[in-house]
Amino acid sequence: MFLVSKVFWLLAQPLSLIFLLLILSLVFGGAGFRRLGRFFSGLAATLLFLTLFTNCGAVMLQALENRIARPASLPADLSCIIILGGAFENEVIAGRGGMEFNQAADRFVEGLELAQTYPAAKILVSGGDGSFSGIYDGDAETSAAFFSTFGIAPERIIRESRSRTTFENADNTRALLEKNGLSDCALITSAFHMPRSMGLFRKLGIAVTPWPVDYRTSGQLSLGPDFSQPSLNAQLTTTAMREWTGLIAYYIGGRTHVLFPQ
Repeated sequence: MFLVSKVFWLLAQPLSLIFLLLILSLVFGGAGFRRLGRFFSGLAATLLFLTLFTNCGAVMLQALENRIARPASLPADLSCIIILGGAFENEVIAGRGGMEFNQAADRFVEGLELAQTYPAAKILVSGGDGSFSGIYDGDAETSAAFFSTFGIAPERIIRESRSRTTFENADNTRALLEKNGLSDCALITSAFHMPRSMGLFRKLGIAVTPWPVDYRTSGQLSLGPDFSQPSLNAQLTTTAMREWTGLIAYYIGGRTHVLFPQ
């Protein structure tokens, strides 16, 4: 299932889809089906315009980020802080050493802050190597060095290093929580990823306090053209499309109770 989802998304992400539509337009046009060829080329041009020169991707991402808010105040107590991986550039780290983050670094920055606020809480980091090759350390392994740098005792860290998908994050985390007798947990992940994550955790009967981080939008966007940042628009559209696709797939597959958890 992991490889199937990887291959599917490789083909279904916006720029790949645009490329496939252009190939279809050339094939059908060359075969004499000019009207069908023009249809596919027009569809590709429309999708390319929406991806590069509008903020539709940001608006789709904003809807995800606005779905589940962070608690207005800190919980009275936490026994565990769950951090979903996806923030370390593990391939770069393997080649160059050091500690390199991507845009999701807030997951661990916020996790560190909560760990310092609740010194008795365990820190469960869930994340294996999600690459095709599977030869790199995942976030669960890499995070040990990060936390130790800031004085977090190694015995506080629980590493779940086998998961490669969000479903595996939730399923493997449930087993570790039961094994360690932990409850009253906060769940930290990117805000756009929180609806799908909460849907999975609820389906598996894991009660957690959502702690969304890594916001990518202002929360006040309205749909419209945006010619100022085409590369960023493409990135936001890709992220939004991937997350909405995951929500739909998990709901159809029975892994969440509702299509858009709240």
